[in-house]
Amino acid sequence: MKIILVGYGAMSERVAALAEKQGDEIVGTVVPAGDETPYPVYHGFDELPEADVIIDFSHPNLTFEMLESEAVNLPIIIATTGKKEEIIEKAKIKAEKQPVFFSPNMSYGVHVMTKIVELATELLEGYDIELLEKHHNQKIDAPSGTLNLLLDTIKDVESRKNAEAVYNRHDRSEKRDENEIGVSAIRGGTIVGEHDVYFAGLDEEITISHRAQSKDIFANGALQVAPQLIEKENGFYTFDNL
Repeated sequence: MKIILVGYGAMSERVAALAEKQGDEIVGTVVPAGDETPYPVYHGFDELPEADVIIDFSHPNLTFEMLESEAVNLPIIIATTGKKEEIIEKAKIKAEKQPVFFSPNMSYGVHVMTKIVELATELLEGYDIELLEKHHNQKIDAPSGTLNLLLDTIKDVESRKNAEAVYNRHDRSEKRDENEIGVSAIRGGTIVGEHDVYFAGLDEEITISHRAQSKDIFANGALQVAPQLIEKENGFYTFDNL
């Protein structure tokens, strides 16, 4: 494949390394003015090189610029975190003219985790739910896009649709409400990514966890999606319908 990367942070670097290892070619990188990469650099979307797919591990502002550009007509994989609802809204409009895939977490294991969490939420109706995520000290957004995905998965279950996410318990001096879901984030060191969903009942607790041991799981996820997306008709895709 010929690939254009949007953004060139740690994730795009891993995508580039793994892509080249399997024989793909990085034909361009779209980055903010002043940034440089080992590949051809573009500071906008008006005149991109010929390519098969765009892979975006960038910032929402750059993602929005891409989605609003009439010049971008390639299949797009979006793995940007932050401003999820706005990205989905713009991506669905873009998807009327080309295939667009979006996931705030490109790990297939995390996708499977959402299915397990959905089932557990349905079965453990009377249990308290708490969410915890841990990431490295360079991550900007909190909570992570993946934790927000897990929260949305829980709130999509009928019995939890009115649940309230609580982020700052130190602001409260009251006992836990049965309708709330605690959301916590830890930042430190070089933690790649850890996500836990706790179901706490009477005298027992069930924990569903995912541990990322390398950023490569996300880069490989994007590279596995790419050849499938290239063959798809115009439309908005996720792991659920790819």
